[in-house]
Parts: sequence; structure tokens; C-alpha cells
Amino acid sequence: MSTSSRTQVSALLKSTDYGTEIFIQGWVRTRRGNKQVSFIALNDGSVIHNIQVVADMSKFTEEELKGVTTGSCIAVSGTLVKSPAAGQPVEIQASKIQVYGTADPETYPLQKKGHSLEFLREIAHLRPRTNTFGAVLRIRHAMAFAVHKYFNDNGFFYIHTPVITGSDAEGAGAMFRVTTLDAGSPPLNPDGTVNFEEDFFGKATNLTVSGQLEGELAAMALSKIYTFGPTFRAENSNTPRHLAEFWMIEPEVAFNDITDNMNLAEDFLKYLVNYALVHCADDLEFLNKMYDNDLLSRLKMVVESSFERLSYTKAVEILLASGQKFEFKVEWGIDLQAEHEKYLVEKHFLKPVILTDYPIGIKAFYMKQNEDGKTVRAMDVLFPGIGEVIGGSQREDDHDKLVARVRAMGIHEKDLWWYLETRKFGSAPHAGFGLGFERIILFVTGMSNIRDVIPFPRTPKNAEF
Repeated sequence: MSTSSRTQVSALLKSTDYGTEIFIQGWVRTRRGNKQVSFIALNDGSVIHNIQVVADMSKFTEEELKGVTTGSCIAVSGTLVKSPAAGQPVEIQASKIQVYGTADPETYPLQKKGHSLEFLREIAHLRPRTNTFGAVLRIRHAMAFAVHKYFNDNGFFYIHTPVITGSDAEGAGAMFRVTTLDAGSPPLNPDGTVNFEEDFFGKATNLTVSGQLEGELAAMALSKIYTFGPTFRAENSNTPRHLAEFWMIEPEVAFNDITDNMNLAEDFLKYLVNYALVHCADDLEFLNKMYDNDLLSRLKMVVESSFERLSYTKAVEILLASGQKFEFKVEWGIDLQAEHEKYLVEKHFLKPVILTDYPIGIKAFYMKQNEDGKTVRAMDVLFPGIGEVIGGSQREDDHDKLVARVRAMGIHEKDLWWYLETRKFGSAPHAGFGLGFERIILFVTGMSNIRDVIPFPRTPKNAEF
């Protein structure tokens, strides 16, 4: 049979067409049995559950089934029947089994169950075949689809922003250099610095840390846009919350203020979490059972809660009055630490929190300045177990204030002339935010390390796969 006649395991497990001749392909999870019958658990990745293939050994020789071992890839022709065993609705009575690729039981790394997540990171080329990573990758797909569906259904336009950029959207940050110059002997200026005018782009360029600035340009014409693409940070960090390459979702909306921005963020997050609950039920049930017994209840809490909204100043007052002993001192003007955010979300309010109006000194140059001269219209959305999941702001739309802020932060105006010009020609109020895709996947799956929610993690000293 051709692969076009293949039926996926996910469809077969829902089927009641008993007696139907079917053809499936997949990878063997286990094989057990005796001289009379073999039971083969087969999975093709379409669903977390396996389908049982029953091979009557009177119809097969041992030589024919010799290669059917854990990890091998096979094709099965047979009849779909109602399963007499508990816990599985159907099974396949095999009439023909073809082995595509064998897996030596002595060397196949996934021969046994219960491997640690740390070990599985060392074999990222094989870990998608485990129940855990199959579930995570299916959820990741569903969340990516939900992102596009939400914005499309709400009138947003998807904008592809550059991966290679000549600016740093954050005003400061560790970036990966993009160059074609000879690393051993680059052309030099008279003062000994590298002459990037001879580089491919005629200037110093890097991998982007954000598509926001370019997204703002599009929002000034299309009103409602979003970006969804890879971003890069060259920070030498090995924490469970950092990657060197990750994906960002960044909506930008003309005419929105900070309140509109908060409303959009809350609605968007609830939509994503609810989409997972509806469309990834089997995978979430598995992760809830195996990794985090509170996962499902926490996801439902987010969907059902009204996010608490308060100013940074009020949050500091709550922390100071809490009586808690924090490792990092709490005082107005500090960048709140994970322990502070954790207290607010998990102990004080017991639900997601949106903090607004942060001190101007700890936020980016593009954020709208408040009348008090001390704060900006920034917002962070804090989730249980994750901390900050969204960061955003109303943008500064006043040209003179924006230029003054750029100069005060020591940013080169010549690198941002195009961004500043949008405040000269038809400037408009606008707002947006960034959602780290892996952060929301961490929350939805209940995994504890960000390296386990992206297929091939890029971290310091790790670009093997």
C-alpha cells in the first residue's frame, strides 16, 4: 500500500468501523507476547496513546518479526476490531507487517522507561519519540496555531520583521554579531576599531532581540499587527528560564492606550490557555499525571480569573507590608525580582497579576512617560510558577520626549532615525507587548525547564543539534 492510504492512530482510536481493512505506519513502543501471539504497541506521533497490534504467530515466522523491537519503524496491514482488553477501545489484527527500520535493543537509548529530562536533552534527536516530548511538541503546535487564529479572528495582520538588524530594540543588550568579515584579520579603522563599512551590509549588524520597533512601523499603517518569529539573546545565562534562541509574539495596535493593552493581553492569554484545555486534553492529562498534579487546576484558574491590576508603587507597598523576608531588598525603584513576583501572584492575590506604571529608570526608552515624570506606562503580566510572561507598554508618541529619552540613555539617534520619524509624520497613540512563546508553553505544559519546551534548545556551549 502507498502512504496515501495510511490512517493515523489518532483517527483509529476514535473509529467504530470494526472489520475495516486498514494500513498504519509508526514506531514500536513495546513488544510482548509468547509463541502463540505478539502484542505490539505502535505510535505514529499523532496522539499520545498507542494502538495495539495483535500478531497471530501462526501467520508469521519469527524471522519476519525479528526486527520488530522497541524503537523500530514498521507498517501494518490488518483489520480493525473492538478490543477485548480494558483501557483500549480498538486494536488491529495484523495480516502483514513490514519493517522499515530496525533499532538494536542493545544500543537504542530509549529502550527503558524513566529517563531523566537531563539525559533526554543529550539526545534531542530522539527525545520527540518519548511520551513527554511528543505531548510537549503537540501542545507547542496547538499553541502556535492558536496564536495565529486569535489574531486573525480579531482583525490583526501578521508582519514578518527582520531577523538581521542594525539596532537594539531594548536600548542595551547582548546580541549575536552577523558578519562576513574575516574573523582573523578584519579591516580596521585608523583608531584600531573594526571597519564595518566593508562588511556585507556596510554597517554593524546583529540577530534581532525583538521585532517590536519594526512592528510599530507597520501598526502606523495597518492599525493592528502582530509578529511571531525567532529572537536571540547572547546572554551567558544557564538558568531554567533562559534560551539564546527563542520565539516572540508581539502585537502592536494603533490608538490603544495602556488599559486597552492590558485588556488585549488578558484576553489573549485566556484564549491560549483555554485553547490548550479544549484541544490538548489527552496530552495535558498525561503531563498533569506525570509531572505536575496541579497543572489542570492552575490552567482552569487562569481562564476563570479576572487578572488583578495594580501599579508598581502599590505592589511595592504590599511587599513592604507583607512581613516576608526576601533575599533581595524591596524599595521603590528596584526591578522586582522573581521572589517578589511570586509572592504577589501565589501568596497575596492567588491569581495572575498585571503591574503597571514602572519607574522610568528601569524601563526601555520607547515607553510613554507619565505626567509625574517618574514613571512610564509599562505593564508586566505575572503568572503563577512562571513570573513575568508578558512585558509591554503604551509607546511614547511625542517626538521631542522620545528623542530626549534616547539621548538620556546614550542611544545613537542615527541608528533609530527611521523609528523617530514615525513620531514626526502622523504620530498616533499606540501600545503593544511581547509574549515569550516558550514562557507560555512552560506554563501550559507544567515543565520546569525552558529547554524542555523547544525542540532544539540553544544555550551557552550548546548548539549540537
